[in-house]
Amino acid sequence: MTSDRETQLNVTGMTCNSCVRHVGDALRELKGVREGQVQLREGKVLVKHDPQSAPVGVMIQAIQDAGYDSTPAA
Repeated sequence: MTSDRETQLNVTGMTCNSCVRHVGDALRELKGVREGQVQLREGKVLVKHDPQSAPVGVMIQAIQDAGYDSTPAA
């Protein structure tokens, strides 16, 4: 079993609390995502996840499918 990891992602295109909800919902639908803290002002999301069940690429794709751009944070 893999231990959870925290990953920070940049998210662009969020302008309001509804956007925050959409990004959070998109991540919570993924198997392996335990928690997602979306920060509107900073344009970031901190995700606690199982990297085997929810790898970074899958999380980025889920955010993009919800209508926002996302990249791994440096």
